[in-house]
Amino acid sequence: MSDQNGRPASNPVRVVVWYRAPSGDTAAVESAYHDVSRTLEGTPGLLSNELLRSATDKASFAVMSHWESGEAFDTWERGPTHQASTAPLVPYLDHAPDRRFELYEVTAAY
Repeated sequence: MSDQNGRPASNPVRVVVWYRAPSGDTAAVESAYHDVSRTLEGTPGLLSNELLRSATDKASFAVMSHWESGEAFDTWERGPTHQASTAPLVPYLDHAPDRRFELYEVTAAY
């Protein structure tokens, strides 16, 4: 597949960021997620995002965002609005050693 300029098109990507509700206050994480999502509406390259809650640890959340390409995500992440637009969720970042920001490239989908 090629882009409009004949270059190979990059694959869509999914970005996963983990969060933890303080003292089990899941409503705080959910509210911050909705605030951020409203702010990000119309962001070029952002196709959608989802708030996921662990089925086994109700205080653990992940946001999975769907981007048209890694380049679109990188452009937004390095841009001037990134930090301000995601600020409501920053206090809930899960800083556990195994909880890091991850970027997944879509290699197959049905």
